[in-house]
Formats: sequence, structure tokens, C-alpha cells
Amino acid sequence: MKNDSSRRRTFAIISHPDAGKTTMTEKLLFHGGVIHQTGTVDGKPGQRAAQSDWMTMERERGISITSSVMQFEYKDLRVNLLDTPGHKDFSEDTYRTLVAVDSALMLIDAAKGVEERTKKLYEVCRYRNIPIFTFVNKMDREGKPPLELLDEIETTLKMSCTPMMWPIGSGDRFRGIYHRLRKELLLLNWRERQFEWISTDNLGDPKLESLIPKEVLDPAIEEMTLVEEALPPMDTTQFLEGKLSPVLFGSAKQDVGVDLFLDFFTQYAPPPLPRTTVDGKTVQPTDPYFSAFVFKIQANMDPKHRDRVAFARICSGQFERGMKVKNVRSGRILRLNYSNQFLAQERQTVDEAFAGDVIGINDTGNFLIGDSFTSGPDIQFEPIPQFNPELFTKIYVSDAMKRKQLQKGVKQLTEEGTIQLFVDPYIGLQEPVVGAVGELQFEVLLHRLKDEYGLDVRLERLSYSVARWPRKNGKSYMGDLKGSFLRLLDGQGAPVILLNKEWDLNWVQKENPEIEFGTLISTQR
Repeated sequence: MKNDSSRRRTFAIISHPDAGKTTMTEKLLFHGGVIHQTGTVDGKPGQRAAQSDWMTMERERGISITSSVMQFEYKDLRVNLLDTPGHKDFSEDTYRTLVAVDSALMLIDAAKGVEERTKKLYEVCRYRNIPIFTFVNKMDREGKPPLELLDEIETTLKMSCTPMMWPIGSGDRFRGIYHRLRKELLLLNWRERQFEWISTDNLGDPKLESLIPKEVLDPAIEEMTLVEEALPPMDTTQFLEGKLSPVLFGSAKQDVGVDLFLDFFTQYAPPPLPRTTVDGKTVQPTDPYFSAFVFKIQANMDPKHRDRVAFARICSGQFERGMKVKNVRSGRILRLNYSNQFLAQERQTVDEAFAGDVIGINDTGNFLIGDSFTSGPDIQFEPIPQFNPELFTKIYVSDAMKRKQLQKGVKQLTEEGTIQLFVDPYIGLQEPVVGAVGELQFEVLLHRLKDEYGLDVRLERLSYSVARWPRKNGKSYMGDLKGSFLRLLDGQGAPVILLNKEWDLNWVQKENPEIEFGTLISTQR
């Protein structure tokens, strides 16, 4: 078990939208041998879609909407790759995924540098001390000078960088990548689509002068000299603490540098790390009992069978299909008979898995996001972030006979975390109110209700933008409150109030000084 666990490497890719994240995922799967032809993400008809973008709307719009889980073997390691949405409206899905990984690959667009979403996702990784690899993508396009990009990363993210490779030119003048550790140059011949490794002590090697134009080689030599003098060498300890990021350069679209990243990843990425419980205890991957937590739920991966899959990260021990475990939240003993490992939507039955692996459990509603389950002592892992919704709408179905079907669909999508559900305590699910972090989530809601449940619905936007959970003495408060607001119940039956603006919240707080108006910060309240 210890040996199998040490072979696992689990990581996510983070970036701003359009930095090339899904393209990078495709190339990693290609080099991992699980696909033999890479797809595109532009949504054009007649072209093969990206493997990780399996939902209908993802393929139509050319964007990633939900996290995908994929496994492949590479150099005697089992790699668990989690592809995440880049759009800010799906931040919650991305944040949940980052709870389940041991390292992350941060993609930087060579032309745009460090963008807003990259900053926010980096902050999440830094909060959890997740080791970060950096890949500067799209070097085949005109972009910022490499030294300027390194300075921007260090200044903006307050993180030290050490380039493991160095680009020779960029855009139309992109001629190769110098591997600092191996003292080799990957020379690119774009006209004949040939890539050749050349052994060399340094970029000043005279034999390179006949292979690379002087106006491209000389600036690279000057930059490399500054790098050698000014930037720190690779420090594994600093990297594993999340303080130092090794930087690589390349082009995912042209498949330049992707295999170099994989080689570097297998050498430095950490095996499964210990996990902390809510009571401060540490669960080691090698602990003899099985333990895991649910970080994602996906309904209708196979619409024909109306399935529901709970994705779980294994934290310790060995999983065996058919084993009995205890859901710590509900106290129920469950037998895990139907379990899978995934390549996006495609799945295969898994009979055993180990710490670091991600498995999908066919579920009929026993699991919720954030649930911990175990074959040993009761363990509750640290809570998973959940965001406060800022947009609200009522849902109406055009065919009154399909109201129960609407309620089922909304409930399932709520359990996924796609939206948050609120109900009037007197009306119940007859007129559900849903909340979202971003506008695009409502588009996904409408599309999935139509595509997966055959429902034509309309949304009626509400004017509220603030949600708070009243508590008194640490417990949910159901009593009377002074002020102007809409009182509802959330999906777990806890009271919540919706207000128009922060000013209204300040007034309600002033009128009810004995009440705490809390935010929704986790799946465990």
C-alpha cells in the first residue's frame, strides 16, 4: 500500500481564461498515452472537441464549465489531473478542486502576463501552501520579454521564481528552448516541423551561431547571463513549501515544452500529502484505514441513466470495491459497490485505489460535497469553501405538470454546487429561488434544465445582492428580526435573509445587535 500510494501524483491546472489550460490538458493526455489525437476548444463544427470539455454547452461555447478528472500513467507514476474552469463565474468549482490536489500547474500567457484570475487562484494555493509549477505558454506568439515576465510574477504574486529552461526568441523568432539542467538546446525547425536536441555547455557555444540567427541568439545569451547571476537555483524544500516556483517556457498548442514539463513534474511533484482534520489531527497517506472526502458531485454524466457521481479524494489507506465505509456526517454505513476512475466523461470500473487517487462513486443521494467517509475512526476533514451568492432569481416552468421534474432538477444541480437553492418557508419548492456567484451560472442552469431534463423554464431576476445567515449564540436563529429583507431557508433548512445592498445589511445589524449575520464559508455549518 505504501509503495502504491507513493506512485500517485495529483495536481490541477490553474490560469486566467484563454491562457491555454484546456489545450495544455489535451497535450498532457496525449503524452500520457490516453488519447491519440488532441482536440480543439474553439467550438467550431467538424473539429474534434477537447477531451476534458465533455458537456454539451462546453463543446458549443468552447469554454470549460465544470472540473474534469483524468488519470494516466507516466514514467511508472499514476498521475491524477484535474482540469478546472478558468472563468470567474465558476470560481467555486475551481476552489473545491484545489482542496483535493497536492500541487498545481500555473499557466501564464506570454503576451498578457499575470492576469486577475491567476492572482486569485494563486492566493488559494498559497493559503494551502500548494507547490506551484509555472509554465509560460504561447511562446510561439509575440509576447512580453521573458525577464519582464519573471519580474511580473515575482512582484505581483510575491513568489520567488527560478527558470529551469530558457526560451530562444518568441513569436516568429521562436527558435528553441535551452534546458538549464541538462545543458541541452531543443532546436525548432518550424518549416519542416522538426525538433532536435543539441548538447551544449551554454548558449554562447560557437556551434549555435550557424543554427540560430544572431539577432535572436545574442539577446537570449544576455538574458541567460542575467538569470544565472540574479535568480536563485532550484530549492526543493522551498518549492514544496510553496515559496519558490520553477518556471518553464513553451507552447501547448504547438506541443513544445509539454513533455519537458511532464519530465520535470515527475521528478519534483510531491506524492500524496498528509491531511488535517477539523480537530487538528493529521491523517497520513500510509495510515492503515481507508479515508476520503467528497469535493465534487456531478449529475447526469450519462443523461440516459440519470446517474449521480460523487468524486472523492482518497487521503489514507486502500480502497477496495464493495468495502463498507461510514459517512461521518450522516452516520450511515454504506457499501461502495459501484466505483469508477475517469477520463473526463469516460469511465472504467476500479477495483482498488490508494491515497492520492480520485475515484467516482455512483451515488443515489447519500453523499454531499464536503462529506468525509472512512473504514476506521470517525474523521472530519477540513471544510470545503463555499461562496456567498450575489445574484438571485426565481424559476418558473412553463408546463405546470412538470413542476416536480423542475424540483428534482434544481435539487440535483444544487447538490452539485452549480447553484444554491433557497425556498420560502411557507411555499417550499413550488417557487424555488436560486443564487449564483456569476451571471454565466444562470446560463448553465437554463441550458442543463433544457438539455438534461427537457424543461423550458424562465427566470425572474430579483433585486437582492446580499445573503446572510442569522445566528444567535452560535446557532441558526429563526426568531423575529427588525428590518427590511426577504426571509428564506437554504438547501439545508437554515434561515437566511436576502437584502438589496450592503447599506441595508448595516441597518439590520444596527437594529439587531444581539444577532450575528454570518456568511456562508464552508459546506459544514
